[in-house]
Amino acid sequence: MSKKFELLRKEFGNFNYDGFSIKKGEASISICFDFSIDGLCGFHPTITIMTDNLDIINSFNSERGRSIVFSLGMVEAVSYWKCVCSENFNIRCGRINQEDKLWWKKLWFNGLSEMFYRNGINTDIGSFVNINCIIDGERKTGFSPFRKSEISIVPVGGGKDSVVTLELLDEIKPAIKALTVNDQPARTQCAQVAGIGAENTIRTYRTIDRELLNLNAEGFLNGHTPFSAIVAFLSLYCAYLIGAENIILSNESSANESNVAGTEINHQYSKSFEFEKDFNNYVSTHFDMPVRYFSLLRPFNELQIAKQFSKYKKYHSVFRSCNAGSKKNIWCCNCAKCLFVYIILSPFLSRGELFEIFSCDMLEKESLLNEFCGLVGFSDAKPFECIGTVGEVRFALELTLKKYEEAGEKLPVMLEYYKNIRHLQAESINLLCAFNKDNNIPQGFLKFVEEMYHYVSVCG
Repeated sequence: MSKKFELLRKEFGNFNYDGFSIKKGEASISICFDFSIDGLCGFHPTITIMTDNLDIINSFNSERGRSIVFSLGMVEAVSYWKCVCSENFNIRCGRINQEDKLWWKKLWFNGLSEMFYRNGINTDIGSFVNINCIIDGERKTGFSPFRKSEISIVPVGGGKDSVVTLELLDEIKPAIKALTVNDQPARTQCAQVAGIGAENTIRTYRTIDRELLNLNAEGFLNGHTPFSAIVAFLSLYCAYLIGAENIILSNESSANESNVAGTEINHQYSKSFEFEKDFNNYVSTHFDMPVRYFSLLRPFNELQIAKQFSKYKKYHSVFRSCNAGSKKNIWCCNCAKCLFVYIILSPFLSRGELFEIFSCDMLEKESLLNEFCGLVGFSDAKPFECIGTVGEVRFALELTLKKYEEAGEKLPVMLEYYKNIRHLQAESINLLCAFNKDNNIPQGFLKFVEEMYHYVSVCG
């Protein structure tokens, strides 16, 4: 057990969710959360939703609206709680029942599994935190009618996955609103290339309280949190405001795989199908809203999505998936995420096309050998990034290797390394023909999925 974890949680034993405020201005809705740690400090992170281009048809501050924002605060709070991992999480601004407490503990525990692992924290879901309510008991019900607009929201992160979703939904694009969290060029540009301009983009901005950054610099506990769960509740509040009926994600089946073999430690837990199901249950039991939250790409793996994306040439100069280079809108070409995206696209794009995207040949970068070994399963843990499965990476490399050998071209260093030490089964499953039936896709959207499957399942 981490000594720092034990010392901090005992010294700062009470984390408090003190309250939140929602204010509407001429062009925006501003949300401010109030958190505090007894004996240490307070936090006041904010979220701003620009509304100058939106038709708000449900009251921003109604009982239902406040209930959604309260829940958004519950997932936002974990980013601040984690710096000391207080034994007690005290809710002073709402009431939840025992079932709700178990729901939140499941999300927090699984969403923080990577942080616990990387900080050497050995704890369990029963004891890592106690959730206490100042006013305990049943949540309120009986909201006013929900006004619908038949709009669908598609969160856009600037990577290949949301691009594929937008292209598949081209037929219903007039009814789509893109949603971005913090403007970054790749997000805005991908939406624009898809034909969704600023007038049809829900622009949201999330700030991290400076006090948390100061504590991180001082050596308090830090690590990955379930960011996609924040996007889920933020998208839900935006859907409520404009009466949207669908929140359409771009999470693939690969997000269900753990990063550490033999465990449930998953960097992408809040992108998993398990969380998707849990979130839909939470929405139906808490908010009485007919909003469907589902991933259009859940039937597919990263390899299939890469093949589909490879034909959308107009996006190749604007999409970005590198976390390290996101603020500068570049591929850093020095991380596991860049290497993964290069590998997964390599069977479907020429070396020249890949060079135009990355400005280098990632398979020649011997400095990334450790990351490469993690991606292909030659080490115990897969890199903690939003990446595909070991099997998908190996299958992609097999296809790329075949392409090089058939062309009689010299193999890049990393591909040569892989060829010499790979250990594959004699018969490999064709992952391009895979189809994950564990999904929540509504009947009316299945035709878009079938269109994609028809393309990606054909080899060659």
